[in-house]
Amino acid sequence: MNKDVMFSSGKDTWETPDSLFKLYDDEFHFVLDAAANEVNHKCENWLGPNGIHEDALSVSWKPWLSIGNVWLNPPYSRKLQIEFIKKAFIETYGKGLGCVVTLLPARTDTKLFHQYIWDNEQDSPSQRENVELIFLKGRLKFKGAKHGAPFPSMIVIFN
Repeated sequence: MNKDVMFSSGKDTWETPDSLFKLYDDEFHFVLDAAANEVNHKCENWLGPNGIHEDALSVSWKPWLSIGNVWLNPPYSRKLQIEFIKKAFIETYGKGLGCVVTLLPARTDTKLFHQYIWDNEQDSPSQRENVELIFLKGRLKFKGAKHGAPFPSMIVIFN
C-alpha cells in the first residue's frame, strides 16, 4: 500500500499528471493554477510559493474568474483541502463568473463532500446546481509518484 499518498499530510504538492491537466485545459483554457509552486504549476499564473501571491486562501480569485477558469489540485492534507474546497465553493457560488475545476480524492462519505459538493438535504438528495462531478476511472498516478493513488479521484467543477 502506498502510504505516502494515502496519508499525504506530510506532502501537499502532489503534481497533477500532464495528460489529465491537458484534457481539462483543452476544454476550459485555464488562466490560473490556484494551488501550486514553481515546480508543479500547470498554468503560467499560479498562487502559492513564488507565484503571483504566496497564500491562495487570503486573496480573491475573482480577478481570474472574471476572465476565465481556474485549475485547482489542492493540498491533500485534511485541513488545507477543506479550506481550498470552501474557497472554490464561495468564490464561484452564484457569481456568474468562470469556474474552478478541482482534482480531489473521491471521498463521498465525508462531511466536506456533503457540505460543499453534494446537496445533503434529507428531503432532496441531489447534486448542487453549481457543481458538476466527474468520477475518474481507475487510480490516478500523480506526476513523479512511484505508484498510483490508493484512493479513487474525481473532478469537481464549481461554477
